Amino acid sequence: MRRRKKGNGKEIFMVVCGALLLLVAILIIKTMTYSFRDNKVVQTDVPVNVPPVSEKSIKRFAGGIQIPTISVENYAETDFQPFDRFKTYLEQSYPEVYDKLETMVINDYGLVFHWKGKNSQLDPILLLSHYDVVPVDGYEEEQYFTGDTIFRFNETPLSPIDSIQEGWTYPPFSGAVTGGRIYGRGTLDMKGMLFGIMEAADALLQEGFQPERDIWFAFGQDEENGGRQGAVRIAEYFKERNLRFDAVYDEGSFVLAPGVGGINKPMALVGVGEKGFLTLRLSIRGLGGHSSMPPKRSSLVMAAEIIEKLNNNQMPARIISPIQSFLNNAGGEMGFASRLAIANQWLLRPVLLKTLGNSPATNALIRTTTAFTVIKGSDANNVVSAVSELTINFRILPGEQVEDVIRHVKEICKEYDIEYEVVNAREPSAISPEDTRAFTIIEENVRELYPDAIFSSYITIGGTDAYKYQIVSDHIYRFMPIYLNDYEQRTIHNENEHISFENFGRMIQYFKLVMTHYDK
Repeated sequence: MRRRKKGNGKEIFMVVCGALLLLVAILIIKTMTYSFRDNKVVQTDVPVNVPPVSEKSIKRFAGGIQIPTISVENYAETDFQPFDRFKTYLEQSYPEVYDKLETMVINDYGLVFHWKGKNSQLDPILLLSHYDVVPVDGYEEEQYFTGDTIFRFNETPLSPIDSIQEGWTYPPFSGAVTGGRIYGRGTLDMKGMLFGIMEAADALLQEGFQPERDIWFAFGQDEENGGRQGAVRIAEYFKERNLRFDAVYDEGSFVLAPGVGGINKPMALVGVGEKGFLTLRLSIRGLGGHSSMPPKRSSLVMAAEIIEKLNNNQMPARIISPIQSFLNNAGGEMGFASRLAIANQWLLRPVLLKTLGNSPATNALIRTTTAFTVIKGSDANNVVSAVSELTINFRILPGEQVEDVIRHVKEICKEYDIEYEVVNAREPSAISPEDTRAFTIIEENVRELYPDAIFSSYITIGGTDAYKYQIVSDHIYRFMPIYLNDYEQRTIHNENEHISFENFGRMIQYFKLVMTHYDK
């Protein structure tokens, strides 16, 4: 019998320890030398002093909020009277814009403006918004109109947390102006951006400005329900005219207040793409009958099994290019553990993906998400239904397709007797490049208005009208130049929606900069 050499175990232990120390050293060195973006405050050559918003501008905006242009699911059932009023109101409020710009109406309510530039050889730019709003739960139509308008223009501004409460501080279509804020449905989504564009154009026209290239505005009337009658038809109109846009700008993200993900700086996030969606309805067959003799696995029980299987076996997590850019741009402000994982994805990518997957907000950025929204069994308390329905909403990450998600679901559910129905679907958008003038001018303007903000590309989780304009541009960016804290973000599509004077003023200034600086 051969004797083991004395000291072999110790040598192996030393080799393992040495290898581990070397690995740790490599990880630390890579973290310390990783090219995270330097987010020091950038001082611009000509700092912009955002002028206070005029009383006239606030009144024009508040008047637009008072018109309840509400989108409903079935477009044919829309009450178009407020939409007609809004069209008239906009023309009466901005006579200079309507006089100097070519205006047209697409499909009765899509509003399009054409500002001719000096050089028709340059590809134009397009600024988007929409003027429809979501309904307000718990309010009947007669409650939308409250009589006397609340207008306290010179009142001392409230702090960002002063009016946090449940319910509406002021009725949802009052357009109340008080405490340095404008209240009402649509102030953030999206009439604020529409009026910001119109105010910017009106001010520049008063100054005698003419852009270098053509500028177009397009305001849809049904974005909240898919944009099929508004943005789709407007985009088709542009395509028929053989227009190609050098840039298309729409809503998306904004400047987030410090504190998100432990980052203690504001973050200006620009959506260079957006997720697609699929709503899938599953009709699951099983044994039915009287509830006094229930089968062991009824259709509803099988629906519950399917929920568990799909929830535990979701689409794989991936880091797509805009999210990698975000990690590179914001990672330098994160804790050491996060920086370590970002800098060493060759080894720690599974750890990074798991960490990102732990939060609903970041999980939505790295995978196609699965949300179970509706389940329906029997209509009677004492009947076991032979068929149960399960509705699932998927938000699809760019790089995957609707068919990939359907295939994924069918594979997991192959042992069940199921009929599949696609309720609605839309593929993810393309990813717009960052090495364009269309993108860099956003950063230049953000640096002037928010010099301490981290600036980064991003992926927009929700749907926007921007997607429809892919047929006329490869450069589509989603960003609203306003600064929102957590509470303000939660008011979008919710109670107490409002915008501060300061945010509205920055919106106006931002669009003035886009129009005047694009070709500088």
